[in-house]
Amino acid sequence: MTAILKLSFLLTVGLLISCGGKEEKLKFKYRKPKIETKKTAPVSDEVPASKRITLDNKGVGEIKSLKLDLIINEVMVEKGVALFKTNCTACHKIGKRFIGPSPTGIMERRSPEWIMNMILDPSLMAEQDQCAKDLLVEFNGAAMANQNMTVPQARYILEYFRTLK
Repeated sequence: MTAILKLSFLLTVGLLISCGGKEEKLKFKYRKPKIETKKTAPVSDEVPASKRITLDNKGVGEIKSLKLDLIINEVMVEKGVALFKTNCTACHKIGKRFIGPSPTGIMERRSPEWIMNMILDPSLMAEQDQCAKDLLVEFNGAAMANQNMTVPQARYILEYFRTLK
């Protein structure tokens, strides 16, 4: 038993001696990882389609001309709000960008005819109207779904949009 104790003692002392002695300073340097950046096209000064003003564009579709009353029709607005909530809020949010553009202030950027044509036949507009094509690109190819609205339903939504400043 004493031989085992003596051997254990000698091994422990040997370990302690081998770990001490030379004093080396370990220097650790943090190296920032190199992040390769992809070169992108220069930033364009062009106004994005969602902010662009195209009031002279009536779009493509059955609505060629539309005369709006000076006074907003509150009954139509109520119907428009209900239609918007059930058909449009999955992609459009009031006052903020979402899957599609916000309708807030759309009457200052688009003609009533363009808005109606977009609501009534978004796929035709995306195929043939430059502004609709640009919006499709800006919103990552998220095409507006055709909700099969009637002309009166689209008009109700348009009247609601007149209240969104």
